[in-house]
Amino acid sequence: MSTVVDTVVNTVRNTLVDAVAPVRQAIRWGVRHGFVRRTLGKRREAGDVTARLVLDADYVADPFPAYATVRAMGRLVDNGVVLNTAHHDLATAILRSPDFGVVGGPSGRAPAFLRLAVAAGGRGPHGPVEPPSMLATDPPDHTRYRKLVARAFSAKAVAGLRSRTEEIATELLDAMAAKGPSADVIEDYASLLPATVIAEMLGAPVEMRRQFLHWGEGAALSLDAGLSFAQFRRSERDLAALQNWMENHLDHLRRNPGDNILSALVHAHADEGKLTEDELINIAMLLLAAGFETTVNLIGNGVGLLTAHPDQLAALRAEPQLWPRAVDEILRYDSPVQRTGRIAQRDTEAAGERFRAGQFVVLLLGGANRDPAVFPDPDRFDVTRANAGDHLAFSSGPHFCLGAALARMEGEVGLRALFDRFPDLALAGPPRRRPTRVLRGYASMPVRLSPATVSS
Repeated sequence: MSTVVDTVVNTVRNTLVDAVAPVRQAIRWGVRHGFVRRTLGKRREAGDVTARLVLDADYVADPFPAYATVRAMGRLVDNGVVLNTAHHDLATAILRSPDFGVVGGPSGRAPAFLRLAVAAGGRGPHGPVEPPSMLATDPPDHTRYRKLVARAFSAKAVAGLRSRTEEIATELLDAMAAKGPSADVIEDYASLLPATVIAEMLGAPVEMRRQFLHWGEGAALSLDAGLSFAQFRRSERDLAALQNWMENHLDHLRRNPGDNILSALVHAHADEGKLTEDELINIAMLLLAAGFETTVNLIGNGVGLLTAHPDQLAALRAEPQLWPRAVDEILRYDSPVQRTGRIAQRDTEAAGERFRAGQFVVLLLGGANRDPAVFPDPDRFDVTRANAGDHLAFSSGPHFCLGAALARMEGEVGLRALFDRFPDLALAGPPRRRPTRVLRGYASMPVRLSPATVSS
């Protein structure tokens, strides 16, 4: 009899959970995105350019004139929801200031009604925009997380990965040549190169790299504000699938440890006080997705720029030593990460501007990277630009990109190998941009390969 009762109770409980889950998801969307869409929608109707940058699809293709407009409007532009800046010096000062953080301090907390709404919505799958993600935590937790993985991304470690990255590039280019004379440079190369490198670094199965890329697309959506409900559902679905896979993979590594970052993190979790289970899962997910997401965009944006500027590609062929600087110019001119945000943790000042505790500032990195006060003739793509490395594509301060050295190396190796192998590579049709606003890159880019190389 008790078995029957237990079965009935479990069935009722599962039914209630299944019934409540969509409601909680709708609440999460409403609090995190619906409110933003409604508020900024009114501002967009009034012609607010910062609102249009968030909501209008037309601005995905070319946001840079809008950034210039925001910069001309002032050092800080208030759209009624957040402050915005496209000034390089101000963005840099905020990113480096200990008085700003990625989460609200005691004086910067959300209003009580909003906190209650978040609680009612419950927690969704682990994602990059909520603690304990490294992207969404401040010191001391953020410092603790970075120390556990920083060694794997050091300059020495990245230098040791260069020859293997070159081998992977050659393997992918061989496969493209075999399929020629046409290819999609994003699907066949720009995505697979960093996905293979990070999978090997983490001890993840390389044969799952396309699945990782698919889940990464959903994770990338979660970085944007004002998602539609359909986009939000897709993002949570992909994050939940990645989380489920990662939990199983970490269990596998507990039984079969290897010489890789994730095995080291599993060991850190076993040491009391170093990592909680939530921290372990979130860091592992972030390392995997962030390990390829921005680099896919860097390589794809670089191909787009160099095919559109043959004079710059000719300069690189004449002086190959310029390739590292060219990668920085690509990062400056068409940043894979276009924006980020910070909250003033207390009343403070940055670069001569005053901020009240709790004020949220959107830093338009793509606009700061074209600030004429720092980069002369900023809308000109120039692989010889002396100060190209002053860009903010990797952020700055405590949250400077952990994988910056790896991304630069992969970008240099990947782009140079591609154009060395296919010197006459050209677009075979219009490329298609990804719909995301924080991350900027291409979803597809059809190309024609060098006929002589393909036929040889």
